[in-house]
Amino acid sequence: MVKKFRGVFAVICTPFDEKGELDEVALRRHIRYLLDDCGVHSIIPTGSTGEFAFLSESERLRVMDVTLEEVNRKVPVFIGTAACSTRETIKYAQCAERAGADGVMVVSPYYGSLSQEELYAHFATLAQNISIPIILYNNPGTSGSDMLPPLVARLAEFDNIAAIKESSGVMQRISEIMRLCGDRIEVLCGCDTLVLEMFQMGVEGWVAAPANLIGELCAQLFDLAVEQKDFAKARELYFKVLPLMDLFESSGKYVQLAKAGLAMRGLPIGKPRPPLLPPEPHLLERLQEILISLGLLKNPTTL
Repeated sequence: MVKKFRGVFAVICTPFDEKGELDEVALRRHIRYLLDDCGVHSIIPTGSTGEFAFLSESERLRVMDVTLEEVNRKVPVFIGTAACSTRETIKYAQCAERAGADGVMVVSPYYGSLSQEELYAHFATLAQNISIPIILYNNPGTSGSDMLPPLVARLAEFDNIAAIKESSGVMQRISEIMRLCGDRIEVLCGCDTLVLEMFQMGVEGWVAAPANLIGELCAQLFDLAVEQKDFAKARELYFKVLPLMDLFESSGKYVQLAKAGLAMRGLPIGKPRPPLLPPEPHLLERLQEILISLGLLKNPTTL
């Protein structure tokens, strides 16, 4: 199995209409925008940014089907198939494999505060029940469990565990995974504010929530840093987009801010689904300021 994951992986929002129902038309439009206007390199639906925890089973499967149909093999599609139980995780992953997905991305089961052995058993069982590539997703801040480098090294023995999205925010973690795993697993940036440092370390993939809103700039940053190795220009662009990425991470409102920002840019995909609420006024004001500074908001409205 080829284990090379490069480019900007847009972990996409799930659009809802005014009644709070899945908006398939807006989903297709958003995907076309990311592919045709922004030039992202991969699409990941039903991840954390896709509000998977607030979707019904039928909605998750429908988002998967619509995404695969709209992308139509233009770029790889990795389906978010996380669930609280191993059984449910396998069920969603097998659905993704049957539907023709290029792989799956799976965050640790949330709410359980699992041990390293429990995490190993979960992901090992998943790997034994599907054949397509698996992107591990380590996000201890939301899942409550931390996948430590020795665990990642053990899981890298499975041929279809191909990559890890590392969102712990600990730079030393990245180098330790690389040291222990070598080329057996790809490390993907999952902490947007550290993306330039990770590119400089040799990471070549970025799973980016901000790509929903500034996909063209994310793709440009990847091109400068990874393709051209022009770190002077990459640093200049990085410092321009850093305030937005910091706002996403420091507030924890990345879903809400992405959707609000898209509405500001004239690319609406609806509001977040409760219990999530739209961003507070001070966050909207800061978001508008940043988008204006980036030249992405020509006609700012009164908030």
